[in-house]
Formats: sequence, structure tokens, C-alpha cells
Amino acid sequence: MILNSIIKRTAITSNILKCNFHVSNTCSEIQKLTRLRVVDNSPIGMQAMAEGKPPKCIHVYNKTGVGRIGDKVLVAIKGEKKKGILVGLKQNQKPKVPKFDSNNIVLIDDNGSPLGTRIHVPVPTILRTILKEKTHSKGADYTKILGIATRFV
Repeated sequence: MILNSIIKRTAITSNILKCNFHVSNTCSEIQKLTRLRVVDNSPIGMQAMAEGKPPKCIHVYNKTGVGRIGDKVLVAIKGEKKKGILVGLKQNQKPKVPKFDSNNIVLIDDNGSPLGTRIHVPVPTILRTILKEKTHSKGADYTKILGIATRFV
């Protein structure tokens, strides 16, 4: 009985080794097809997270294509395209910027105002300066996101 199970295990592992699987390291940066977590109370975000179908990043609006904190991203959520702002990341950050357990976004509409009315997680204080720099007089006003945040880290 024990000998049969050992023979089966070795046969399975030898078949797996013949397939030449390529395994890459996990990537902790925001790029295309990265799963994100909606942290505001927008109806579409709450419904998607409750169903276990988190949004995926389609596009990062910067030159490098790698999302940093405060960057605008385009996400696919519930079969729709929505824009969002990254408010917390897993990747290693600059000094005095906290590292989070998940990649968090706040959904926004086209003019930059958030879809929800409250953010459930702490928001880094460095986001204040980042969003003020990205806000233009004629363009979107991203500082409204700071107004609905309940806690800062």
C-alpha cells in the first residue's frame, strides 16, 4: 500500500518535470491585469468585492506603466470600465510611506470626484501632497478623495 503511493508520487513528479514549467517571481507592482481592492463604499465596488470578483487593472495613466501611490488607473469591474486612484500598495515604498497588505483603490468618475462617500481604510498622509500636485484648475479635482477619508496614516 505504502509502496504503491510512493510509486504514484514519483511518476507524477517525473511527468511534471518533463513539462518544463516556467515559474516567475511574484510581482508586487501595479501593472496590467493586477487585481485590486476597492476600499470605498461605492455600490459597484461593494457589490464586486462581495461577489469575490475584484477589479483588474487595464491601464495605468503614467509614462512607465507601473502604478505608484496616487496614480490614476483604469479598471474593469463588473463588466464596466471605471477609473480609480491608488491609495495603498503592497510594493516597497519610499521612506515614511506605509506599505499595505493589499493594493487599494478608490473609484472615481471622469471629473475626479469619488463614487463613494467614505473610505474604509487609512490613507497615507503623503497622498495629500501627491494629489494636490495632480489637481489642475481646469481639470479633475482629486482632493475630494482626501475629504471622504476617515483616517490617515
